[in-house]
Amino acid sequence: MRALNIITLLLIIIGGLNWLLVGLANFDLVATIFGGQDAALSRIVYVLVGLSAIWQLIPFSRAMSVGETAAEAHLGHR
Repeated sequence: MRALNIITLLLIIIGGLNWLLVGLANFDLVATIFGGQDAALSRIVYVLVGLSAIWQLIPFSRAMSVGETAAEAHLGHR
């Protein structure tokens, strides 16, 4: 489960950086790399980023309800 959390967090960071570029420079890096916003690969990346955000709601809600330290202890971190 830790690997999934790291992967989803990485995808959320990629999505956030992409939105930063869209907001500052009107430049969609994902679309540029994968052939446009309507290209299948771009849409897959967009969906994976969105699903990653939904997945990360689980540790976020746990952290909000039990405190950050207890939530991270549940994941097996030190």
